[in-house]
Amino acid sequence: MAETQEMDFAGENFAAMLEESLQEQASFEGTVVKGRVISIENDMALIDVGLKSEGRVPLKEFAGPGQDPELRIGDSVDVYVDRIEDKNGEAVLSRDKARREEAWLALARAFENTEKVKGVIFGRVKGGFTVDLDGAVAFLPGSQVDIRPVRDISPLMGTPQPFQILKMDRNRGNIVVSRRAVLEETRAEARNELVANLKEGQVLNGVVKNITDYGAFIDLGGVDGLLHVTDIAWRRINHPSEALTIGQAVEVQVIRFNAETQRISLGMKQLMADPWEGVEAKYPMQSQFMGRVTNITDYGAFVELEPGVEGLVHVSEMSWTKKNVHPGKIVATSQEVEIRILDVDPVKRRISLGIKQTQENPWTVFQREFPIGTEVEGEIKNITEFGLFVGLPGEIDGMVHLSDISWEKSGEEAMEEHNRGDMVKAKVLDVDLEKERISLGMKQLIDDPFTDALKSADNLRKGSIITGTVTQVNDGGVELNLGNDLVGFVRRSDLARERGEQRPDRFAVGEKVDVKVTQIEKGSRRISLSIKALEIEEEKEAMAQFGSSDSGASLGDILGAALRSRTNDQDPE
Repeated sequence: MAETQEMDFAGENFAAMLEESLQEQASFEGTVVKGRVISIENDMALIDVGLKSEGRVPLKEFAGPGQDPELRIGDSVDVYVDRIEDKNGEAVLSRDKARREEAWLALARAFENTEKVKGVIFGRVKGGFTVDLDGAVAFLPGSQVDIRPVRDISPLMGTPQPFQILKMDRNRGNIVVSRRAVLEETRAEARNELVANLKEGQVLNGVVKNITDYGAFIDLGGVDGLLHVTDIAWRRINHPSEALTIGQAVEVQVIRFNAETQRISLGMKQLMADPWEGVEAKYPMQSQFMGRVTNITDYGAFVELEPGVEGLVHVSEMSWTKKNVHPGKIVATSQEVEIRILDVDPVKRRISLGIKQTQENPWTVFQREFPIGTEVEGEIKNITEFGLFVGLPGEIDGMVHLSDISWEKSGEEAMEEHNRGDMVKAKVLDVDLEKERISLGMKQLIDDPFTDALKSADNLRKGSIITGTVTQVNDGGVELNLGNDLVGFVRRSDLARERGEQRPDRFAVGEKVDVKVTQIEKGSRRISLSIKALEIEEEKEAMAQFGSSDSGASLGDILGAALRSRTNDQDPE
């Protein structure tokens, strides 16, 4: 009976011990335990963790991403126990899971305390990258890699660097980290330090962050400054992209700094030598140089003499002959042109240039080659209400006034006989260099028929008495044919001495009339005649011949005697 009881007790004790042993072994599963490397073979390490069997762990689990494992027999390592025994009777161990468990605990503490953690970017996945946080794998969104978009992340991969944990989910095994948050924090610290020590004239290194039409924003390491397009270089830059690219490292100088608004104005050209120093000596007045057209406007063209030094050729100084045309029709951008220095103002940093001055004034050339009186030939370029414009050598025009087209016809009548494109000959009448005008005459190529007629008429001169034939009667007076194709005119007021007799209707076409020549105007080809002047002259002659102050004869007696004497002289005996 006693033996039976002892046996029962021993059996119960053994069962309890066995169950306890099994429970202890079962408690190992899902935990991290210490193990010892007892052998290494075929890329596997055999680990003894104190259980009834050893476990095998791949050597790659003992190395970090991109690294070789450093493991020796006898090394003590932490491993995770998946199962006490598999179908082969071996323990299922994992170094990765052990490291992950250790990492999760450390990461959880860092996440609670908002501490940074070290990690290595080792892979690319959709929407971002994978990061090894000492065994735990985290997700790094693409937007959290850097403050600025990164085109090539290759230099960042495989390099340990700090990260900030944004989110952790232990159940799902998800960790989201940010490199950008760490950079922004560092940037803020650097910004505060930079702003505190910032002063005008300071030279800094920066990176081109953004480019606009008016300039570029430069990242100075936590704070941005504006580099205006006019401060990039001394030479003309139409757009900042001509000289800068995003991501480019640049050296800049602080031009202005407003501590209240923290606005920073930067300059690059201020670090270079000013090309305007000594500009008067380099470009003396009236000297000639070659330059490149950099910009064309409505009022002229800018020509670069050297990088950073430009001058303006006003549209009025571009061509002797092309007037009222856009500068773009005379020169083109990037064209090399010869210019003359007209004025230099180093204070205002302005240089006035001329292109036409490099060529001889075509009006001066014309005056030298075609003096007044020279005959020229040209094409009618234009016809206006006051004359004809004729093309002349040197791409200039001369004008034939309508009064200088024909001797015989009126200007309007003579102009109707000509058309644009007609080739005509003319004589140079005048050259005005200041006004750039050339006066031509076509009728001057032949003698004036009026002058020739006057020469033929020996008795036709001012003061002479002649006889003419009435050809026309109108309210203004009477027109007379004087012979030799000459025509004279008697105004109404000159038809008689007595006002009552000053009537044109007293005369008839074809009637012969004696008149006195009072005026010969060769310019207007006009001969002025007067009957009244003839009567006054005859009266004076009669008074002188037949009357005296003491004769007592009346004016009627005198005129009667004079008239009889004249009649007797005219009657034949």
